[in-house]
Amino acid sequence: MRDGIRWLVDLEHWMSSVVFARGISAQELAVRMGGDRDAATEPITDAEAWGLGEWYRPGEHGDGVVRVGEQEGWAFALEYGDSTGGDRLAEISQKGVEAVHYVPMQEHPPATVFHARDGVEVCGFGLREEVWRWGREPDLLLPDLISGHVLQPDGKTRGAPETEHYTDAYRRTLGVIEQRFGLSLSPAYLKEVRLPAYAVRGTPDMHV
Repeated sequence: MRDGIRWLVDLEHWMSSVVFARGISAQELAVRMGGDRDAATEPITDAEAWGLGEWYRPGEHGDGVVRVGEQEGWAFALEYGDSTGGDRLAEISQKGVEAVHYVPMQEHPPATVFHARDGVEVCGFGLREEVWRWGREPDLLLPDLISGHVLQPDGKTRGAPETEHYTDAYRRTLGVIEQRFGLSLSPAYLKEVRLPAYAVRGTPDMHV
């Protein structure tokens, strides 16, 4: 049974983002995010990754770290601290690669989804704010959002009442993204599974 990505909504205390990339290896994804190809740690857990860096420095970038792996034909990077997925998504997608970036926030500001392909930021929107879309092809996923009952056929009206809890709305939209791109991420990667980690920004202490 596939894990999908809808379950990410239920992680109350996990605020890392995740980048998915199809067409490159997990190692190459880390490199495109700013990592040194030959500087991976030994595989570590999610909890160990949180101990590597200083995530906030007043007036400057904090440290950024990613743990990388592969599932269901996609490489993925779990981001920690001041990582680079949002800054480099177009770069990550160069040379025919497809990339999806999910930023899990609470209701305000909303979680966001961005899609890039072949060096171009194609589309993006906030969850529960799908009526406002941007990118080179802002309406690329509109048919999927309509068929998934996220939006009504006019593309400008939400498909659920305003009183719907935001987590239910998030789950519905992530289901659309999951189905459209075939994304899946095992919950075990945020628990006991160990993955190699790379520094992508700042000067985290990568000795574990």
